[in-house]
Amino acid sequence: MIAIIKYNAGNISSVQNALNRLACKSVITDDAETILKADKVIFPGVGEASSAMYYLKEKKMDELIISLTQPMLGICLGLQLMCKHSEEANTTCLGIFDSEVKLFPQDVQEKVPHIGWNNFENIEGTLFEDISIRQDVYFVHSYYASVSNETKATCNYIVPFSAAMQKDNFYATQFHPEKSADVGAQLLKNFLSL
Repeated sequence: MIAIIKYNAGNISSVQNALNRLACKSVITDDAETILKADKVIFPGVGEASSAMYYLKEKKMDELIISLTQPMLGICLGLQLMCKHSEEANTTCLGIFDSEVKLFPQDVQEKVPHIGWNNFENIEGTLFEDISIRQDVYFVHSYYASVSNETKATCNYIVPFSAAMQKDNFYATQFHPEKSADVGAQLLKNFLSL
């Protein structure tokens, strides 16, 4: 069973719907025991970093998340909260990834937030099996994680940024696999088969 972490962030039901399409049983929960017993954990979300971290700390879920040993997948805000710090409201995050989250710089030709379909500059790792660098995935974000040693995929929008990251059992994507059609479904299948 897959536990989808409930933490006062949006877009969580879209992830559950994507898992349903893959015939995968999941539960949306903030119950520590349920999360610890799950085969895998997904940490999705759309929202604001400081309020999300406040909720996680209030429920002691920040400590729970960093202690997990089963495969965990962060999505969008989930990836950003797994980094060490976000410029969004000067927020100290979980520190799983050694990366800073920054606001995209203003650009004359490109709009912020980054909304839409983009392909990758590079990809590596088990999450990307049977996925091509030329395939597009769907992004919606104003903040991005800087490229670090844990970066497994990069995209370029104004600046190069981490499109996916991985450290030990912790995986994350800045893009939304649940909204990325066939390529997103393949990535979720790869995660489920870890």
